[in-house]
Formats: sequence, C-alpha cells, structure tokens
Amino acid sequence: MLERFTWYKQSAFRWKGEKLVVYIDPWGLTGDLPQADLVLISHYHFDHFSPAGEYRDPDKAFQPKGDGDLARIVGPTTVIVAPRDVAAELSGNVKPVAPGDRIEAAGVRIECVPAYNTAPERLGAHPKDNGWVGFICELAGTTYYHAGDTDHLPELERLKADVSFVPVGGTYTMDAAEAASLVKRQRPKLAVPMHYGFVVGEASTGERFKREASPVPVEVLQPKNAFSL
Repeated sequence: MLERFTWYKQSAFRWKGEKLVVYIDPWGLTGDLPQADLVLISHYHFDHFSPAGEYRDPDKAFQPKGDGDLARIVGPTTVIVAPRDVAAELSGNVKPVAPGDRIEAAGVRIECVPAYNTAPERLGAHPKDNGWVGFICELAGTTYYHAGDTDHLPELERLKADVSFVPVGGTYTMDAAEAASLVKRQRPKLAVPMHYGFVVGEASTGERFKREASPVPVEVLQPKNAFSL
C-alpha cells in the first residue's frame, strides 16, 4: 500500500502512479521531481506550504523565503487543493477548501477533514478557526488519510481509510502516544508516522509510535532527507 509513496521529510509525500502524480505538503523535495497533477496542502506553516518567495503566517509576521518547492513541481495543468488562507496566496488552478468539503480534483476524490489543536499548550499553533485540514483520498483503489497537523480529535476517530498518516512529533501536534490512541480508534489496515525527526521529535519517535500503536500494523518509512534531530 506504500510502494508508490516517497517520504521527503516532515509531512511531505509523493504518490506516483502510472498516469498520476500527487504531492502532499511538499517541503524539502529532492531527487527526480515529476510535475504534479495534484498538490494537497494542509495548512499555512512553512514546513507544509513552501512557495517561491516570501509569505505570511496567520499572525501576519513575515517569514523567511521558503524552499520554493511548489515552483519545482507545479505546471500549467497542476491542480492545487488548499485551505482558503493558503489558496489566497496562489494563482492558477487552485481549489480552496474547508473541513467537511468533498471534491474531485485531477480525477481524485478528496474529503477534507478537521485538523486543529485542543491541548492547552498547543492552542495557538493550529487554531480551529483557521479552517485547516487533513485529507482522505482514494488512489489506485486504496484510501489514504493524511492528517496534516492535528491533535487527537473525537471527530477523527470515526474516519475510515486503509492507511493513516499521522503526526507523532509532539510540541505542535499529537505525540506518539496520542497518535497511537487515535489510530487504535480508527483501525486502519496500516498506520504511518510522520512529522518527526526534523522540526520536533527525535528520529526514534517513529519506532516508539509503532510500539504504542500495537496491535494496529505500523510501517516506519525512511525519509529522502537525513533526520536533523
């Protein structure tokens, strides 16, 4: 179920089929980069939304220039699906979305689900009012849930997907134990840890999640970029 996926770093993935290329939260892209048919962006933070040029975070402070990952993969036919604040910064074939939306883009059926913080120490990182999202999409007959940045929310427990990609790094998202608790409720065929080993969460966090999530099967991927924590 993961053979067509490449993990770059953090929450950045590519799915490459025979006729379709999908990037999710592209950041730190490296190596061969085929043009995207579809790009899914979960929210505005630099490690998920990496445009070419300067951009603003939700508190209006200017951030350093991004890696320009979008410029490396977006072409004239690429469809970008993103929350409204991200979409407002982009041009081209852009589809603004919010939690609860169901759309089709580049021939892919997509459900947008909530992604926000509830832990008191994290409330300012991903406020519910921002309308940021995770995604459920069907690719080659398999359903994948990419959580974006979120805590363990009751409304996420009933999501059904074959594979759940969940953040485990803590600090700004669920930690390994909290993410394990979520996937035990979701009961996917496979869970995959992400969002660790770079900004927060040591490289060993993925293996900790694997232990905590048992009996849910877990596959710990190796990123294309070397872990930096």
